[in-house]
Parts: sequence; structure tokens; C-alpha cells
Amino acid sequence: MIGMTILQPLIALMVWTMIMWLWMYVTRIPAMSRAKIDTANLTGGTGKDLDGVVPDRVQWKAHNYNHLHEAPTLFYAVGLVLALIGQGDGMNALIAWIYVGLRVIHSLVQATANKVMVRFVLFALSSLVLIALIINAAIAVFELA
Repeated sequence: MIGMTILQPLIALMVWTMIMWLWMYVTRIPAMSRAKIDTANLTGGTGKDLDGVVPDRVQWKAHNYNHLHEAPTLFYAVGLVLALIGQGDGMNALIAWIYVGLRVIHSLVQATANKVMVRFVLFALSSLVLIALIINAAIAVFELA
């Protein structure tokens, strides 16, 4: 199946997103219990409401989980486009793996040390990598080369 190699990094990022989901809840539920939050009678609100209620280090994982549903949505879309048009192998697959690596490192930084400048650099680099994939897809779809 020509162009399907790119599906591997897409699935890898999906798996990583679920790992972050698990890490979020493994840390958040005990923190909510320690904060004496009555989850049985809790109504409305969002996870963001826990900012300042549970420790920041706990919320960092939740913030990252949310981030994995933002820019990566473009990654999934462009990856599927490249696979569908037979352009998901070779360099595009490598670029996709680089994107996944940068996002995983970004997650680990945000969930642990949470140094903003390090996160920013990783996010900026991953964005540039994503832009490269989008440009490659645009060139192929619009037959610009």
C-alpha cells in the first residue's frame, strides 16, 4: 500500500495522547481527593476549574492533554491526506516521525518541569515541521511541482 507509512506516526501520536490521558487521571483523581472535592455532587464546570485548586504539577498534565487536541488535529488531517494521495512514505513519513518526537518531548517537558521557553521552542519547532508537511501536501494536491 503506497503512502501508508505515514499512518504509523499518526497512530503513535494517538497512543501518546492516551498515555497523557492516563497520566492526567492517575495524578488528578488523587489530587482531587486530597483537595476534598466532592465529585459525587459536582455539577458543571471544566477541568480548567481545577487550576488553583489542585497542585499546578497535576494540572500541567491536563493542560498538555488539551494541547494534544489542538495543533495535532492538523497533523492527523495532513497525514491522512498524504496517505490517501500516495505521498505518505519516505521524507513525509520521516517528517511526521519528527513531529511526533517533538510533541512527545513537549509533553514530557510540560508535564514535569514546565519551563515555558523550552516548551515554546519545542512547540515552534513542531509547528515548523507541521508546516513542512502541509506544504508538501499542498504541492502534491495542487500539482505545483
